[in-house]
Amino acid sequence: MSEHRRKPPQPQGGGRAAARRGQSGSASGRRAAPRGATGSPADYGLGQGAIDEERQYGGRAEARRAAQRNAGGRRRAAEPGRAGGRGGPGGPNGPGRGRGRTAPPGRKRIIDYPRADKYGAARWLPSWKLVTGLFIAFFGSMVAVAGIAYAMVGVPDLAKTAKAQNNVFYWSNNTEMVATGGETNRQIVNLSQIPKNMQYAVISQENKTFETDSGIDPKGIARAVFNMARGGETQGGSTITQQYVKNAMLDDQSQTVSRKFKEIFVSIKVGATKSKDEIMAGYLNSAYYGRGAYGIQAAARAYFNEDAVDLNAGQCAFLAAMLKGATYYDPAGATSLDQSATPQANQRRALVQMQNTLDKMVEYGHLSATERAKFTKLPASQNPRANNELSGQVGYLVDLAKAYLISNKVLTADQLQQGGYSIYTTFDKTKVKELEASVKNVQKKNIKPKQRPKTDTHVQFGGASVDPRSGAIKAIYGGEDATKHFTNNADVTGAQVGSTFKPFVLAAAMKWGVRDKSLGPEQAQDERTQVSPKSLYSGKNKLKIEDYDKTIWKNEKGEEWLQTNDGNESYGSPPKYQIDLREAMRESVNSAYVQLGMDVGLDKVKEAAIDAGLKENSLAGTNYPSFSIGISDPSAIRMAGAYATFASSGQRRDPFSVSKVTSKDGTLFTHADKPVEAFTPKVADNVTDVLRTVVEKGTGTNAQLPGREVAGKTGTTDGNKSAWFVGYTPQLSTSITMFRYDDDETKKNRTFLEMYGTGGQEKIHGASFPSEIWHDYMEEALKGQEALKFNTPEPIGEVVNDVPTPTPTPTPSETLTSPTPTPTPSETLTSPTPSTSESCKFSWQCTDTGGTDTGGTDGGVTSTPTATESSGNSRGNGNGGIFGGPTG
Repeated sequence: MSEHRRKPPQPQGGGRAAARRGQSGSASGRRAAPRGATGSPADYGLGQGAIDEERQYGGRAEARRAAQRNAGGRRRAAEPGRAGGRGGPGGPNGPGRGRGRTAPPGRKRIIDYPRADKYGAARWLPSWKLVTGLFIAFFGSMVAVAGIAYAMVGVPDLAKTAKAQNNVFYWSNNTEMVATGGETNRQIVNLSQIPKNMQYAVISQENKTFETDSGIDPKGIARAVFNMARGGETQGGSTITQQYVKNAMLDDQSQTVSRKFKEIFVSIKVGATKSKDEIMAGYLNSAYYGRGAYGIQAAARAYFNEDAVDLNAGQCAFLAAMLKGATYYDPAGATSLDQSATPQANQRRALVQMQNTLDKMVEYGHLSATERAKFTKLPASQNPRANNELSGQVGYLVDLAKAYLISNKVLTADQLQQGGYSIYTTFDKTKVKELEASVKNVQKKNIKPKQRPKTDTHVQFGGASVDPRSGAIKAIYGGEDATKHFTNNADVTGAQVGSTFKPFVLAAAMKWGVRDKSLGPEQAQDERTQVSPKSLYSGKNKLKIEDYDKTIWKNEKGEEWLQTNDGNESYGSPPKYQIDLREAMRESVNSAYVQLGMDVGLDKVKEAAIDAGLKENSLAGTNYPSFSIGISDPSAIRMAGAYATFASSGQRRDPFSVSKVTSKDGTLFTHADKPVEAFTPKVADNVTDVLRTVVEKGTGTNAQLPGREVAGKTGTTDGNKSAWFVGYTPQLSTSITMFRYDDDETKKNRTFLEMYGTGGQEKIHGASFPSEIWHDYMEEALKGQEALKFNTPEPIGEVVNDVPTPTPTPTPSETLTSPTPTPTPSETLTSPTPSTSESCKFSWQCTDTGGTDTGGTDGGVTSTPTATESSGNSRGNGNGGIFGGPTG
């Protein structure tokens, strides 16, 4: 580069910029004063030192940065004697410009919040010192609280605290029935008497880190606390140590946050002061295994009649499953506490849980795969009822009372196990004995399994008696013996009720009326005609059933359904076969009531049954006409209660079994009478009046009580698999059921058995053994009581005529009736041709439908809807099936 093009050296006073500034005039703002200007450099915030620094660093910007490095910031505190402003002059009398803020107050606060030296949002943002201090203070206080709580809690003494009391059950007259349900069946054994397999079964299933943990599970506790904070119930997440503490703290089982925290601190102390062997022995000796058994020794005896030390790995895994809740795992079932806890369902759950436990024992190295392979089925367990005080009917009564308290949330199952309650039931001791005696007398006289093993084995009876004026259950018959037959036959059994369902169809027809078939579906729901018992319906056997729009009802295959009557018999005079609803009820004519149900609407029939008191979950679907003739399976208790609604002129009172519960704290529960009008007195009293004719001169004459007014209905179901009689007087409503059902509760898929030939009879009807038992019981139960009369019914509804007019088909004789002067052979055809039956005068009545199952003499459910025969079509939809009732 040429010499003359080089830049000349810059002056030392700050370069060209400084030179320009020196030549320029006076500048405004923060620029430096021009050379030669009057005043001190301090007028612009710079002293002589700053000017020297500016020169030294080659520029004002560099000087400023150097000043910031040296002074820790751009701004400088006011020196003594200065005005305190950034632009003040050097002396106290200088003309400072006052651009700076006032200095903060000199006195400091302990907690600088809001922050005094900050402005805007920063004023409310806590400093890291404040946050750290608060955290340390909070943590320290929590440690102090925890320390105090830890010091205050004690280690529970299992022998002193884990005690249960008896529950005392009383008859309706306040005399003691039995003291049971809460007694402590426990025998504490040493850990050496508890198999290692039992210890490892609960470790593998409940708390795999038991041998190394501190006694609590922080994650599980956090889940439980979070759930409680949201308003939910307390959850699991407990270690074996916590479970042991919970078992030992029976004096406080409240589901609260405070109790949970107390349990945590006790668990920590137990974990720190007791060995793992002591904790394991305490847990297995205090846990509840069901069947009234507390502790492993009592459980081994209750389930296997063995000592705990002799249990094998399969039995240990089984008992570990019981710790999750014997109600749902005991193979014997616990339907009295929960209808879903059937023997079959419990067996499935217990087997799955047992197998899962064994698999985990192998996975965690506590059991060899070879040994585990030996246990693929549930171990055989013994009779769950070893208490003779619960034999006979008492066990059924106690279970029924417990179920009522639990389902109505009066007490929990855990509270009942702990005991200490006085439970006053509605059961009449005398009536219970009389009902049991009536069943056993008929059974002993007629049912002979040794003589007729094919027909008289597995015969079951059930019954219930309810007071219509209160809904109180006065008596039940649950079976032969609560310690031998575990299913309560007075409760839900699955036995269908047959024609005892027909009164609900009649009640629906009188409450809502039948639909107008001439209108469309929407209008037909609004335009209804209330039905009188004098209304006329067809009693024809093999009747085509019409829907509300007059179309013939067909099954899913498109086949017409012909409704049969008992014995394939038609009722009423041909050719119309019309009968009124009273006569149809008296003779239990299926065809009339199936068509009536279709005219009313099966949804309304269902509603009437629920209004009367049946549980919706016991009712079959309303998709098929056979719903009206009893394919549903309510309990004997509910059937007695529903008929009691008619007895009380339409006032429904749900059946109940406990009137009062008390404890050391006083009265906990008292039953309140809350009647509901299910039907108007006019409807209910007319139903009663129709049912009286059933007993006076119909299928229920066996139930007549001399000098008393009785109303009732018989029922027999498809395949002759169950039979019923349900009847009532103004004071008492009683239902009796009979069926054959394999009582081996270890079998799967048990079915109802046919009763053809049972008791030496060709077929079992509701009019036979059930009505006989009903009569014998009611005669004794009402002895000495006034013979009350039913209310006289008011006239109701209109006489509906639903009988179709048959159109005769011309016969050969009709076409040859014109007179001729000379007799010819054709004249012999003018005389009536004998027919095979009175129901075959017209071709539409003579359809060959094949054989059907006709049910009982009371016109029970028939399960053979048959189709009219036509060329190329099948003759029907087969025997049984859903259309007329189950096949078993």
